[in-house]
Amino acid sequence: MQLFMPCAAGVEDFLAQEVHRLTGLTGDSLLIARGGVSARAGWADAMKLNLHLRLAQRGLVQVSHTPYRGEDDLYRAAHEVAWEEWFTPRQTFKIETTSQASPLKSLNFATLRIKDAIADRFRDRAGGVRPSIETQRPDVRVFAHLDAEHLTLYIDTSGEPLFKRGWREDKGDAPLKETLAAAMLAASGWWNPETGAVAAEPLYDPCCGSGTIAIEAAQIARGIAAGSLRRFGFEKLLPFQAHVWDAIRKEAQSSAVPRDVAIFGSDVSHRMVDFAGRNAGRAGVADAIEFR
Repeated sequence: MQLFMPCAAGVEDFLAQEVHRLTGLTGDSLLIARGGVSARAGWADAMKLNLHLRLAQRGLVQVSHTPYRGEDDLYRAAHEVAWEEWFTPRQTFKIETTSQASPLKSLNFATLRIKDAIADRFRDRAGGVRPSIETQRPDVRVFAHLDAEHLTLYIDTSGEPLFKRGWREDKGDAPLKETLAAAMLAASGWWNPETGAVAAEPLYDPCCGSGTIAIEAAQIARGIAAGSLRRFGFEKLLPFQAHVWDAIRKEAQSSAVPRDVAIFGSDVSHRMVDFAGRNAGRAGVADAIEFR
């Protein structure tokens, strides 16, 4: 499959290093693009990357890349994709569309044409049954990107964005995204995403807020998979194989090590320090961080 893993601008090199460490991919099978990394990988790799990646926003499978000039071209391109190989008409779906230098006047109308094409393809092949749109908690997410000349369609394998690790309940004020915290740890040199190694020096966050940086660091140091506490979108897709996923999760659990690294956090707000402590407990690293 052709995977695309979007990330924050400036993080692409770090993300490519992380993907290489997890999959061993190199050369034309692992390419850095603007705002993300693309990889030619298998279904098991896609599941493993979702579980472990700390720098990516989500994992997308490219299912179409076609030229277009108008909305009818978008319909034709989306109608040609074998969506029935990915999900069923009994499931709900949502389309998210982005554009860069697209000549089309209405992004909403473009999204509508793509939605109609997907629904019509199911109707034609499933005895008139069409899947329903669900904007809040869809079973399947479809991403469409329009540049000046091409439409690219993706199936999302992540579900909720990957910065949602599954442990946060107390957000506090202006919470820092976990993906940004991981990028800060990589940029500082404390964590090497290519080797997975962390520095021997203590880590101290004097403005810890709800504890995001310290918790991310502690999980990295102990080899705890980023997504070990959450569910993923690929679990609802037709190619999903539960036994393969179970093996990947068990391998990740066996790789966790009780390594002690000095990590500290403090904040002028005692309320935030309490938030941080509770979050660390849910993340499984309460004994690895000293909050003051």
